[in-house]
Amino acid sequence: MELQTLAIELSPIIAGLWRIADWNLTVAERVRWIERALDLGVTSFDHADIYGDYRAEGLFGEALAAAPTLRRRLLLVTKCGIRLRSGDRPYRVNYYDTSPAYVRAQVERSLVQLRTEQLDLVLIHRPDYLMDAAELADTFRTLSAEGKVAHWGVSNHSASQFELLNRHYPLVTNQLELSPLAMHALDDGTLDQAQALGFRPMAWSPLAGGRLFSGQDERTARLRSEMSTIAARLGIGIATLAYAWVLRHPSRPHPITGTGRIDGIREALDALDVHLDTEDWYAIWTASQGHPVP
Repeated sequence: MELQTLAIELSPIIAGLWRIADWNLTVAERVRWIERALDLGVTSFDHADIYGDYRAEGLFGEALAAAPTLRRRLLLVTKCGIRLRSGDRPYRVNYYDTSPAYVRAQVERSLVQLRTEQLDLVLIHRPDYLMDAAELADTFRTLSAEGKVAHWGVSNHSASQFELLNRHYPLVTNQLELSPLAMHALDDGTLDQAQALGFRPMAWSPLAGGRLFSGQDERTARLRSEMSTIAARLGIGIATLAYAWVLRHPSRPHPITGTGRIDGIREALDALDVHLDTEDWYAIWTASQGHPVP
């Protein structure tokens, strides 16, 4: 596989909008939240068509419609490819769909919901076992030629699944789960592939969905104890330490926040100034795994 020739300049920390529907913000409050994130240097915003029971994109789009100048200052990332059951989508089961018609329909829906003429980056949300890579690549080319999507990538794809699609169309990222409680990407080849091809992965749930703070199982308690010790020595919080742990990987991941708290975004940004040494990084790995390195 050839090194990537296309790139997108995402901000080092990306704001995730998965839970925006739960934040209960007015339109004006959403505008202010976006402005504050931008002022802090967070210019990339991560969505998916299914987030918030298909409502999240629309809530963000309402804010962009209320303050149209914001669109020029930010990058819109979204995902498609999951048919999720909901009130107006009574599928028998949840399933994946990367057919040309469905991908086009969801891209065009995202454009409407986000009140924009072009999406900066669209990801295929999950690997579709029935994906026809050549056919999907043709869909990418067509939608890009129409000016509707600037860049394409994937989310939660294995190294081989990424390679298959990347052979037909150049992908710019793979959005993966990575945190001190979710380390499979370290061993499954996906982060190795990112380094080999020279693209920067995106890292979702770097705080393990909040389990780092609230989990009561033995593993999480052991990890939290170790991280508390390291964080206290470094003069930072556990959240900032978790982001620093993700950022320390040489594939240079873009961590995605999941918070409506501006202070939560600041905790992520603070990690950019933390140099986590190798021993501390492996101490966190050891506490999570429950055993020393082989």
